[in-house]
Amino acid sequence: MDLVGDKWTLLIVRDLAAGPRRFVELQRVLPGISTEQLRSRLNRMVADGMLTRQRYREVPPRVDYELTPRARELMPVLAELARWGYEWAWSSPRGSETIDLGAIFRLAPGLVQTSGAAGTVELAITGDKDGESAPAYTLTLANGHATIEEHGAERPDARISGDRSAWIGAFSPDRDRNGLSVTGDAELAHRALDGLMCASNGAGAQRAVA
Repeated sequence: MDLVGDKWTLLIVRDLAAGPRRFVELQRVLPGISTEQLRSRLNRMVADGMLTRQRYREVPPRVDYELTPRARELMPVLAELARWGYEWAWSSPRGSETIDLGAIFRLAPGLVQTSGAAGTVELAITGDKDGESAPAYTLTLANGHATIEEHGAERPDARISGDRSAWIGAFSPDRDRNGLSVTGDAELAHRALDGLMCASNGAGAQRAVA
């Protein structure tokens, strides 16, 4: 608990699960953390062997943070916390809150059980802003593991797309997937969705997701 029991450590692990990030990128995906809190926590995690810090000779200076194998082993812990949250902590967001779909997608390495499945699934959020490309994630299932990257796939085996309301509907307690479009390998796509939504973890998980 000394290593991971504060408010931010596990969230930093979650948000680095898709690959290295710069300090400002972590600030963007961790609303509510102060600059000093983030700097202090990253320094501590580097000292504890949970992160590596890579400095690049660029102008302006660039520093990337990346998970170590030690920290990646926490993904199943995060997945279990997510499953608990799906069953017991679902509620409609308050007026000041938004649903961070990217935070859910970044939990995929802990949530999605491969069970011999292999392939790539692109998860795309369409229609966010006019003139901007759709935010997309690439979920890869291979060698008994799932990995997630924050970019689209060139030739995915399956593609799941929908606007924000469609994705939120799919993660709601009613699990309404009607707003999502699936192309390619439907079995692989639905296996990915079942994992992200904890749809195979008993009756409680069938009732509620968030």
